[in-house]
Amino acid sequence: MIKLVVLDVDGTLSDGKITYTSNNEEIKSFNVKDGLGIATWLQLGRKVAIITGRNSKIVENRAKELQITYLKQGIHNKAKALKEILDHSNISSDEVAVIGDDINDLSMIRAVKYSFAPKDCAKPLKKEVYKVLKKRGGEGAVREMIDYLIKKEKLKKQFYEIFI
Repeated sequence: MIKLVVLDVDGTLSDGKITYTSNNEEIKSFNVKDGLGIATWLQLGRKVAIITGRNSKIVENRAKELQITYLKQGIHNKAKALKEILDHSNISSDEVAVIGDDINDLSMIRAVKYSFAPKDCAKPLKKEVYKVLKKRGGEGAVREMIDYLIKKEKLKKQFYEIFI
C-alpha cells in the first residue's frame, strides 16, 4: 500500500519556469487538478511530502494551502531528506511513490520502488523511473500519478465519494 507521495516542485508540481517581477518577487504557477488530486489523496488518509532543492515562500504557501504533511526546502540530498521523513513517519520505502523531473531527483527516485517522471523530464530519468507519465510537469503530471495510484490501490470508489 502506498502511504506517502513525495513531490519535487520545479518541473513537476510546476512547469519549471521561475518568473521574477521588477521587485524581485518570484512567480510560479500550479495546476489546480494536481492540487485537487493531492487534497483528495490526503483526505483518503494518506500523506504527501514536498522535497525541493530551492527555497520558496510560494511553495510554502501552496503546501500550507493543500495541508501537505511534510515540506523540505533547500535540500541538496533528497534521498537523505526522504529517509528522515520515513524514519519520522514509520513508513517503509516500499510504501512510497516519488515524482521528480531532473537528475537532482535521482537519489530519491532510486530509493523507492514506485517512481514517476513527467513526460518532459530529463532524459536520464526515463530509464530510471517506474513510469514516465503522459503529462508534462505543471500540466497535470502529479494528478496523473495520483490517478494511477488510486487505480493501483483500488481506491477509485473512495476517491470519488469524497465529492458526492
